[in-house]
Amino acid sequence: MRAVIDTGVFVSALIRPQGKTGAVLQALKDKRFTMIYSTDILVEIIDVLGRDKFRSKYHISPDDIAALIDLIRLRGELVIPSKKLTVCRDPKDDIFLEAALEGKAEYIVSGDFDLLDMKSFENIPILRVAEFLARI
Repeated sequence: MRAVIDTGVFVSALIRPQGKTGAVLQALKDKRFTMIYSTDILVEIIDVLGRDKFRSKYHISPDDIAALIDLIRLRGELVIPSKKLTVCRDPKDDIFLEAALEGKAEYIVSGDFDLLDMKSFENIPILRVAEFLARI
């Protein structure tokens, strides 16, 4: 199974590893799916998790961020999108659509309403975490 995972899922997984988002992270560790990612997605994950509010409030260390990036590189597949898209109402979320299209993803997983409200993109379903977990 091939899926693009939104940054918010990883943020939540690091904050609450025992929750549903933590189960997505565990499924990635267990090789239950291949994460499709782009350099832009990695940069966003590093940027968001490196923000002071996450580091200080939730005690996310640089080692935690590095471990996540290493896991994504190990269990994922890097794609280089061949075209830039402008289809999501939040332009920052287009990077997930670009990666999904380029990597022939079967799913996009998100908790972001800008993506979820689209329901699908180019016949790729956009699922909530619980919906994705039910399919893997």
